[in-house]
Amino acid sequence: MGKTKPSISYHKDNDYLQVVISKRVHLFESIQAKQQAHLQSIGGDTIKVTLPDGSIKEGKRWLSTPFDIANEISHHLASHSLISQVNNVPWDMFRPLEGDCDLKLFTFDTDLGRDTLWHSSAHILGQSLERIYGCKLCIGPCTTRGEGFYYDAFFGETSLNELHFEEIAAMARKAVEEKQAFERIEVSRSEALEMFSENKFKVEIINNLPEDKPITVYRCGPLVDLCRGPHIPNTSFVKAFACLKASSAYWRGDKERESLQRVYGISFPNQKRLKEFFALLEEAKKYDHRELGKKQELFLFHKLSPGSCIILPHGRRICLKLLEFIRSQYWKRGYEEVSTPIMYNMQLWETSGHAANYEENMFAFEVEGQKFALKPMNCPGHCLIFDCRVRSYRELPLRLADFGVLHRNEASGALTGLTRVRKFQQDDAHIFCRESQIKDEVKGVLEFIRYAYDVFGFTFDLKLSTRPEKYIGDLETWCKAETALTEALNEFGKDWLINEGDGAFYGPKIDISVSDARKRKFQCATLQLDFQLPSRFNLTYSAEDESSVERPVIIHRAILGSVERMLSILIENYKGKWPLWLSPRQAIVCSVSEKSQAYAVQVKEQLHEAGYYVDVDISDKTVNKKVFEAQDKQYNYILVVGKEEIENGKVSVRARGEKNFCVFSIEDLLKLFKEKVDSFQ
Repeated sequence: MGKTKPSISYHKDNDYLQVVISKRVHLFESIQAKQQAHLQSIGGDTIKVTLPDGSIKEGKRWLSTPFDIANEISHHLASHSLISQVNNVPWDMFRPLEGDCDLKLFTFDTDLGRDTLWHSSAHILGQSLERIYGCKLCIGPCTTRGEGFYYDAFFGETSLNELHFEEIAAMARKAVEEKQAFERIEVSRSEALEMFSENKFKVEIINNLPEDKPITVYRCGPLVDLCRGPHIPNTSFVKAFACLKASSAYWRGDKERESLQRVYGISFPNQKRLKEFFALLEEAKKYDHRELGKKQELFLFHKLSPGSCIILPHGRRICLKLLEFIRSQYWKRGYEEVSTPIMYNMQLWETSGHAANYEENMFAFEVEGQKFALKPMNCPGHCLIFDCRVRSYRELPLRLADFGVLHRNEASGALTGLTRVRKFQQDDAHIFCRESQIKDEVKGVLEFIRYAYDVFGFTFDLKLSTRPEKYIGDLETWCKAETALTEALNEFGKDWLINEGDGAFYGPKIDISVSDARKRKFQCATLQLDFQLPSRFNLTYSAEDESSVERPVIIHRAILGSVERMLSILIENYKGKWPLWLSPRQAIVCSVSEKSQAYAVQVKEQLHEAGYYVDVDISDKTVNKKVFEAQDKQYNYILVVGKEEIENGKVSVRARGEKNFCVFSIEDLLKLFKEKVDSFQ
């Protein structure tokens, strides 16, 4: 028996909801009018706006907007630009320019343009949810993997499923048809608290915001929402909208807090792209790493250790190749590999600050009456190594690498295949350096990342994540750290963005967002600058004059990130068809008959001795059956040996994806394999 379509209780005519919405809109319009009048009174000075090609346009301070500049260039550009970037800061198209600046414009075909459309679509989704269900909205970002957006909300007793989605999408389409402008204002803490007094979740967010920064609020139609922005010019840019799924979530990710519902959506600037998206979604289901991992016998999970992956022999082959690849670069790039304990006394984590800022994500326990914890990261242990003896400036930079296993206490509901686990391995490293060396070391890490991702065929984007709401250390040190990363990024020569307030609690970082062959985005590599841990551990080195000591800076970095997550990405990126250098099944030797079995084993042993993963099939199956099964298992090369091959001392070889066999001597075959592996094919 099919599901009954749910009865939708529209709240758009509910008196209470109307009062709440009207109050917010009235406050918004009142504050907006004052701010616009103020800008009109102080604006008007001529400013220079520099475009990417070096040309300069003139505008009026506090009056001209990126849209005005774009429209001066061409009407087509202005009508297709979703967002701009002013001095590397994302900026609304209709937000006034504050002075001389560099200006870049972005359409949907850029990552920034796409993410902005999806972030704005989350507001459209939130508007729909609030108007239909009268729910309490919480947060609504675009997803980190670049596959749409979601909005978390508190619905009380209402439980959403796919039967609700068309009603939600219909309300969203209504907002699109109305061409609701995305408008921005800055408010004080008291104004924000008054505006959102009926929503305890927004009130909590407001109370946790730093007092030294303005609070930004956006409006589109009847929705007024806390948001850093930026947003698209208006809702009409969203030409195609769909809900994807609904799931449960906890407020602040805390299972002890309120139970929320998370509604996921997707949007595009035209219907054609939406159809293509759903086609790709269906295609992607075939290559889900959890299914391919099972089929290729790479890994498994067991209920007796949730969130901790068991890597099987073929999966371990891939992981070892990845680690070998990184190790080979360590040798060339001056890293020293170390091994550190898997658990430490809690005193270490109190010194590092993790006990106060991260303990809920750690596995803690008692040993002989003392509190210990499994390490969630390697950095405090590396500080102990640095501090084990007196250090000299001549030793810096000191680059310590560690492939140790880490544990983090992720919520059970967040565990997702290999992408979110509790036990994992990182290609972790920490660079202890002088302040004068920061720029070169950061650029060196970025070059390392570029080299590695070129091998995998990935592209990547860079964001500078600045001081978060919850941080340790003083503002002067944070400013110094952010300036150093800014200079390094500028000299690296690749475009980057600012991601305000998303740094680690101990320092700013550069977020590296990877895009694979299917244009999906992942967070893998990381680069974080840390002035805090050296201070907390009182790390010093003798300066050049030898009569004084100085404090080092730590650069936290990983290239692959979690090996498990990278494995999942590569499985889906290659669709299980591994390049030879990474493949766990590089070749298989198939005998034609019983008479060629011994020779098949001999060939297998020769290739195995040369260091390749080779299997042999000397069963009594027909050779056609053997070849078919080898194809299904995605062997890179299928080698067939029969009477003729024995007589000539050669093998018939068919590469994966090819139809014809070619005859090779063992020597020439090994030469081919080496050429492929050396060039990462």
